[in-house]
Amino acid sequence: MSDHELRVSKIRNGTVIDHIAGGQALNVLAILGIDADSGETVSVGMRVPSDRLGSKDIVKVEGRELSQDEVDVLSLIAPAATINIVRDFEVVEKHRVERPDVVTGVLSCPNRHCITTGDEPVASRFDVLDDGIRCQYCETIVREHIADHIDVG
Repeated sequence: MSDHELRVSKIRNGTVIDHIAGGQALNVLAILGIDADSGETVSVGMRVPSDRLGSKDIVKVEGRELSQDEVDVLSLIAPAATINIVRDFEVVEKHRVERPDVVTGVLSCPNRHCITTGDEPVASRFDVLDDGIRCQYCETIVREHIADHIDVG
């Protein structure tokens, strides 16, 4: 191992999210609801050299496997990411994220007049487009800063 390679310790059990676009690791943590108060052990590598991406981010979360909803939203901001499930220090599953056709209940619509943003008990539903997402109710399109619309409530 050269002095220029990243050295991050292995995790016993949990999830490693690799090949995240450089600079997106903090958005990944937001999607997963991880902050200073969440109590999870997390390792983050940001803007690490990558043959495939130029630079990439890596997030390791000890003791947690991601839900499909979390992976679906991750795919919107990190379409090249790979998810590695680790058990007893070994990678037991490895797969690339796949963009879903629809994401439900995990993003908030930026249109304050949308039925999903009022007092109605209506979950948000977004169609996933090649270049963003579109609300199924009011047809508002979001092309940039999708992570800003993560519904953590």
